[in-house]
Amino acid sequence: MSRPAAGVAAVVVDYHAGGHLVACLESLRSAGVGARVVVDNGSSAPERAAALRADPELRWVGAGGNLGYGRAANLGARHADLPYLLVCNPDVMVAPGAVDALVRRLDSEPDLGLVGPLVRNPDGSVYPSARIFPDLVDALGHGALGLIAPRNRFTSRYRMLGWDHAGPARVDWVSGACVLARRASWDDIGGFDPAYFMYLEDVDLCWRAWRAGWAVGYEPGAEVTHVQGVSADLHPYRMLVSHHRSLWRFARATTNGPRRLVLPVVAAGLAGRVGVAAVAHRVSTGSPRQAIRDRPLRPVTSRDHG
Repeated sequence: MSRPAAGVAAVVVDYHAGGHLVACLESLRSAGVGARVVVDNGSSAPERAAALRADPELRWVGAGGNLGYGRAANLGARHADLPYLLVCNPDVMVAPGAVDALVRRLDSEPDLGLVGPLVRNPDGSVYPSARIFPDLVDALGHGALGLIAPRNRFTSRYRMLGWDHAGPARVDWVSGACVLARRASWDDIGGFDPAYFMYLEDVDLCWRAWRAGWAVGYEPGAEVTHVQGVSADLHPYRMLVSHHRSLWRFARATTNGPRRLVLPVVAAGLAGRVGVAAVAHRVSTGSPRQAIRDRPLRPVTSRDHG
């Protein structure tokens, strides 16, 4: 009897992830994922060779340059034709049984178009990967206070920090670092919006899924570990600008009626936040980029469920 994961095609978007990509691919193979596709946004020949050694059945797709996360994932999806599509970062490791659990969740709820797992940081702590769509008040509060007071009431509500993440739920959106899509829902909403180079493409994807009649779920019975920042930290200031540009794009796209009068305030706030975030990054980082890329991945085992 085949495992549910056999009907899953995994698309991994890679940009100089090095050994993390190999670990990701090994975990996907061990999970029984039916097909693995890597979209190369700009990796080196040795990285490609190492990935193919780790997974000889891998399909390697050259993007011809750095397309950004969403566009590259869309490209990879065109090379995958199984009923389920798992999009994930190259610095993600899936725990045994995680992909099976995600598929079973979609199978049990026909209107569920997307589902995300419980995401752990390398130290075992839970990353708040399931969140709400923030209204303008929460967005402004989170933008103003999130960097200096991470547990302020606006950020806490947006990130659902008071929620224990222990039970399955339907949520507004889940992190695109690892998300399983029903192929029918993916095709229906057209995948990621290519206008987002990096960041917010997952929020926008879930926003459009809900508007198209597909629900979004969170499944804690599936666990993954995400290192975070392996690729983005290679160009931190460029990514800060990209992040805030995406925030502005999403705010414009989803704000209607009289609330649009507040958009100039949002624009000014985002512009100021870029500067504050850049200074904060400069002060907080003292290790070289290679140290970031070499951060160890801690595999998730059954002992991590306690």
